[in-house]
Amino acid sequence: MTANESARGDWRDGLPEEVDREALPAPARAIEHDTRRVRPGDVFVCLVGERIDSHELAGEAVEAGAIALVVDAGRAAELGSLGVPVVETPDSRRALASIAAAHEGFPGRQLTVVGITGTNGKSTTAFLTVAALEACGAKVGLLSTIETRIAGRVIENESRLSSPEAPVVQRLLAEMVEAGCTHAVVEATSHGLDRHRVAEVGFDVAVLTNLTGDHLDYHGTFQKYRRAKARLFEALSGGAHGQSPGFAILNADDPHWQHFEQATRARVATYAIDNPEADVRAEEISLWPDGSTWLLATAEETLEASVRLPGRFNVANATAAITVAAALGFDAGLAASGVANCEGVPGRMERIEGAPFTVVVDYAHTGDALRAVIEALRPVVEGRLIVVFGAAGERAQERRAALGRVAAELADLAVLTDEDPRGEPSEAIIGEIAEAMIAAGAVEGERFERVADRRTAIDRAFTVARPGDLVLLAGKGHESSIEYAEGPRPWDERAVARELIAERFS
Repeated sequence: MTANESARGDWRDGLPEEVDREALPAPARAIEHDTRRVRPGDVFVCLVGERIDSHELAGEAVEAGAIALVVDAGRAAELGSLGVPVVETPDSRRALASIAAAHEGFPGRQLTVVGITGTNGKSTTAFLTVAALEACGAKVGLLSTIETRIAGRVIENESRLSSPEAPVVQRLLAEMVEAGCTHAVVEATSHGLDRHRVAEVGFDVAVLTNLTGDHLDYHGTFQKYRRAKARLFEALSGGAHGQSPGFAILNADDPHWQHFEQATRARVATYAIDNPEADVRAEEISLWPDGSTWLLATAEETLEASVRLPGRFNVANATAAITVAAALGFDAGLAASGVANCEGVPGRMERIEGAPFTVVVDYAHTGDALRAVIEALRPVVEGRLIVVFGAAGERAQERRAALGRVAAELADLAVLTDEDPRGEPSEAIIGEIAEAMIAAGAVEGERFERVADRRTAIDRAFTVARPGDLVLLAGKGHESSIEYAEGPRPWDERAVARELIAERFS
């Protein structure tokens, strides 16, 4: 494919105004930041990462065919002898987003884009928002932790990134435009926001699901984590200079919602279960083993709503989705119908059939998420609640103690196992969880066991489970691998659970 065939726009339109555009080649085949992916005709953007400074690899990019380099301020002199134009920018990571958007023809400007952020519930809220908007007649693309959808085409997210790097985000948005999508729903993580991966997306609506401490290994403090999330709301238009004002959809039950209200210039609409002052309220909630029903109340109307996912937190997620549709001018009743008809979200409170006890797979991998899931499931459990879980290696260590405390407090039995140990010894990670459980009063051998191999751990839970019990497989959800030091190993939690059930109970 030639550069002319692949470029939807001119990458130079993403550069600062002071840059001499005419001295730069155009168009580009692609915008790349990884030397392994560079092909002839690409523009290479040099980034300083946690482990690699790709300014030092610029020569490799030029040898592979890069036609220009974009670098951080002050780095051009060292690269001037490579024989291609070098452009300095104040922040090359930020420039990556703007250049990628320009290369794809600024697709976000041709879509109504809904961004969803929060510690928990992003993927579920994204799926339910797509269902709400499609029920109202919109043609919707999705970019989420679980998968990407473009006009019926589903692309699994194998990268594990909720927010891919900017060139991928912009290319997928451009494909949505070409497929005739009118709207896009995009998950926006704190990493993605802090690293400008979703900059230049052109968000029209931003949703806050909730905010609790997470990713502090990266952000350092809760304040910095919250600050990263707030960037989504700061980016919304306030309606000046002829632009349409955006909408901030905020969970008024979250103690931090007013911080985000203050961070945005956009119109604000709040939703809540408990806060009676919210603009949209979920009232008279009835919780069932397979979902919930409630009355959705606004200043204008009250209507019936339901969702096929259990738990109060999913009532909140569904209410957020309906609020998004209403804020965009769609009929709330149609949006509620779409949410009610959404069959579920892969790996989110997903039931696995065939055993004489209940089996549920969920992505919960933080203490707060695990607490919410167990509290949602506990009322429908006749016997014991058995949970199989672990914690990620080379990630926030505070998660391990939090998960252990929750399991000690709320589960009848826990089987501690691998999640994604990466370069850390499995035994050490499991040991930290065990220490937290013991400190919280749980006795090993009575309240928890250690089984590092995840398949064996699930089989152990199925061995001890009895009719009336519920086995919760937490932490992996939809993911397709377990990451070890030597690399990822294929893994499908739902498929493994079905295989083990078939072996035992078919």
